[in-house]
Amino acid sequence: MIAALALGVPSSAHFIFIPTVLIIGIVLGFIMGSKATRDAFALEEKKAAERAERAATRAARNAEASAQGSGDAKQG
Repeated sequence: MIAALALGVPSSAHFIFIPTVLIIGIVLGFIMGSKATRDAFALEEKKAAERAERAATRAARNAEASAQGSGDAKQG
């Protein structure tokens, strides 16, 4: 019995403390990870909307330029 104490056997508090810390870490990791995922997804949606807006603006500008170009050809 004295040899077991000399080896430094953990107390019964370790059987409560370690799993509790592990569960708290898992819960905090899940919460923080889900927030980061939502933020990344929102950023991707914003970038996609900006790309679509730029493409629509570019298409409208090209259509306007081609309409002006064909008007010049009719007059000339």
